[in-house]
Amino acid sequence: MHDEHPNKSGASLDESTGPTGSPADIREHMEVYASCGTKVGVVDHVEGDSIKLTKRDSADGQHHRIPLSWVAKVHDHIHLNVDHKEVESQWQPA
Repeated sequence: MHDEHPNKSGASLDESTGPTGSPADIREHMEVYASCGTKVGVVDHVEGDSIKLTKRDSADGQHHRIPLSWVAKVHDHIHLNVDHKEVESQWQPA
C-alpha cells in the first residue's frame, strides 16, 4: 500500500499545512502518512504509547503497531516523522 497524499501528490511532511493537533487528537479511521507523503495505514486505535493500524488497509492483511513518538503532526490525518521504508521495516506486528 503506497497511496499518495490526498491533498497533494506525494506531499511530504514539510509541505503539510493546516491546523495542527497533537497525538491526543488521534482518532480511529484516520489515515497515516509517512514523512515522504506515502500512506502507510489507517488507525485502528491508540494503545498506550503506540498506534495500532487496521489490518484491512495493510498490504499483508495484518495489524501493525507504530510508536506515538513517530507522530509529527495531526490534522484530519496523521503525518509521521519517518519515511515509509523506515515505517515498514520497523513496525511491530500487533
